[in-house]
Amino acid sequence: MLSGCGDTGSDDSVTVATATNPQETISGTNTVSFTSIPTPTTDAQKLTLQHSETVTINGTVKPIDFSVIMATDTADNGEIFGQAKDQNDQPITFADGSPYICNGTNDGVGSGLDFSSILQKNGKLYMVSQFECQIGAMYKFELNQDTTTGALSAKPGTLEFVSQKDEFGGFVHCAGQATPWNSHLGSEEYETDARMVEETAGADGKTGDIYYDETAKFFGGDATKLSPYFYGWSPEVKIGADGKAVYAKHYAMGRFSHELSFVMPDKKTVYMSDDGTNVGLFMFKADKEEDLSAGTLYAAKFIQTSTENGGTFTVEWIELAHLNDSAVRAEVTKMPKFSNLFDAVDPVDGVCAEGYTSVNTSWGHECLKVKAGISESTVAALETRRYAAMKGATTELRKEEGISYDPVRKKLYVAMSEIDKGMLDNGTGKYDIGGPNHIKLSKNVCGAVYEFSVNESMITTDMQAVVLGETIETDANGNKCHLDKISNPDNVTMLPGTDILMIGEDTSSHENNIIWAFNTQTKQLDRVIATSRGAETTSPFWYTNVNGWGYMTAVTQHPDADAAETGQSTVGVLGPIKFK
Repeated sequence: MLSGCGDTGSDDSVTVATATNPQETISGTNTVSFTSIPTPTTDAQKLTLQHSETVTINGTVKPIDFSVIMATDTADNGEIFGQAKDQNDQPITFADGSPYICNGTNDGVGSGLDFSSILQKNGKLYMVSQFECQIGAMYKFELNQDTTTGALSAKPGTLEFVSQKDEFGGFVHCAGQATPWNSHLGSEEYETDARMVEETAGADGKTGDIYYDETAKFFGGDATKLSPYFYGWSPEVKIGADGKAVYAKHYAMGRFSHELSFVMPDKKTVYMSDDGTNVGLFMFKADKEEDLSAGTLYAAKFIQTSTENGGTFTVEWIELAHLNDSAVRAEVTKMPKFSNLFDAVDPVDGVCAEGYTSVNTSWGHECLKVKAGISESTVAALETRRYAAMKGATTELRKEEGISYDPVRKKLYVAMSEIDKGMLDNGTGKYDIGGPNHIKLSKNVCGAVYEFSVNESMITTDMQAVVLGETIETDANGNKCHLDKISNPDNVTMLPGTDILMIGEDTSSHENNIIWAFNTQTKQLDRVIATSRGAETTSPFWYTNVNGWGYMTAVTQHPDADAAETGQSTVGVLGPIKFK
């Protein structure tokens, strides 16, 4: 029996899934708006998830609900949802012998449950969920769908662990996408600095960095079996004809702090965000549709044309390398060191010695030269951000987060959780010294969402901010960003065929994190979901046609212990909605 997440629905619900693009463009839907909920003010409101109760579609008001599908620590089919496992797919435990559950509120290192996809395969519905802990677990289970109401529930007896042992395990799985071919495309965020590992690791392989060292638990605590190059990739989970999960890491898509990889409608172009400080924006052009195992990797260069209202930019794309999974993986298995890829010297008075390229990335100001005899394509794959900076790309973005696309207006949306650090005009300060200082904006710690124009080749050509947060004096509840505006936008999801972009928050500057409905044309912002206190909203994602019903998945991650979720992360859906 499923336990720990409430009603699971009837076992006799019938599902006859017809595989469609998860984000099929809605036709004939001219206007959509959600009833805006107020800012939570009472403890009862602050400690429970609040949501819009109606949606208006072409003038017709329809009721909507939010239902929890599963919570961490749920037991089913001999598994526990969120249990981390080792290189032999055996459960990892805490020091007291209890299960190592990735929920973001216990002794585990990480944030909890993150992106969860709904996949239509084999005439069934599946949910694949990934976990944002240093030891990044994944799970799969089937969904029941009530044929009368459209309500979704977890099907008892179907929870399965998705093994990643053949690809060195998983790592800090953050946001993701249900691809146009109904696979789960995930992420490995906050890749470890290989230079730091080489310079600080002791004979036992440990560095003193809690995040890197924690990952050794995957190898039974033996950090000598770790390599920083095992992690920082984009994994994909497909559902086979037998219903089993088929897992792969796409080494061809580069190694950096993958927040989200978003496949465009051509099924070949992928935009990839890089979460952190002094990071870049990347693009991958696959050789074949629906096959991300080989293609060409690019990095963006931003040319600023205005400083006003979050700035405007033109965008150029710099080719880094043509890569394929198998060739890059072969290099990863060698467990290379940073010094196998680069010669590096320290800058003197902010200047690099002749023959070395000056870069400023997440790892600060460095003077680098590709090692003689090493393939530059290998360097481009294993050290994508550093190599991109050497080639002239921009590595100054701050907390680059979610990505989504409007196929009607041909606009790409990318969230920047903050406009800060490398995005400011720091001159010779820490975040710009030795770099090109491409971006020179005014500080906005409440963040912004940017809009890119996309041409017929699916290439972005320009960027401008379309919605910004606003700082306020800290109020009695700890709010530091204006309550009627966004605060530290995280993941975004377009409702295709409408002008509605959902914007989720990951913020400590709003007491309760919000998922907003933003009308890209009228600029109207409406609160649709407020998570329980202490929780961030992760990975909202629209599904427009699941057997005729629409849903938006959303995760409540690491809520406070006294909240309704009692400290467990949960995944649920807003809906069901009949868009036609």
